Amino acid sequence: MKIEYHKKWSVNLEREVEYKTYGESGRGVLVFPSQDQRFYEWEDNGMIDVMAPMIEAGEFRLICCDSIDVETWSLTGGDYDARIRRHEQWFNYIVSELVPEVSRGEQLIVAGCSMGGYHAGNFFFRRPDLFDGIVSLSGLFHADYFFPGYDNELIYRNSPLDFLAGMSENSLIAEKYRNKPLVFCCGQGNYERVTGNSTARLRNVVEKFGLDTWFDFWGKDVSHDFYWWRRQAAYFFGKIADNDIRKAA
Repeated sequence: MKIEYHKKWSVNLEREVEYKTYGESGRGVLVFPSQDQRFYEWEDNGMIDVMAPMIEAGEFRLICCDSIDVETWSLTGGDYDARIRRHEQWFNYIVSELVPEVSRGEQLIVAGCSMGGYHAGNFFFRRPDLFDGIVSLSGLFHADYFFPGYDNELIYRNSPLDFLAGMSENSLIAEKYRNKPLVFCCGQGNYERVTGNSTARLRNVVEKFGLDTWFDFWGKDVSHDFYWWRRQAAYFFGKIADNDIRKAA
């Protein structure tokens, strides 16, 4: 497997940012790390290992990006406006700098676990013109978990449960969600209560769009950790590779 490390200056963030790529061909997958983690998280936790057969077969190539959650979502004592504006700078770095650099002109699938699952959902639902699908594992989709009691338009725009609820089912942006692999999975075991509730709420909100979205809730033994995320990633990306993504019954 070809692996490349990159470190480049970001105009939006005004600092150097790192990312790593795995594989040479196949559908591009932009991977977001979990809360406060870095671009090497998937490699360190065996996610690249379980994806390796599909990467080496030329089904997928992964781009694992960096996050700045410690400056934004996790900075709970900080000013709301400053935190969300800094997040938006990172959002703009991803869509205007990183994606054009790594996409090869294609739409990327977005993926992530936990907070990475939120980021994947937020990027996909905000910019479906850039992204071709999503695999979100144990994601959280409401901004008020990190910004309780907020009254801020920019936070609203980064809260999928909020802005999707306010979107018309006939909107032009909603049309771009169609005919793409949309996977949202969560367990029902330890530390999955909050993310499970958020994922269930998302299912109810997107139902109005009539999408072929796969919401899958694994058992009560399935906890919020990489032991299960490795299995889920292998399973769902295997389904995407086989063109076997379906709407859950």
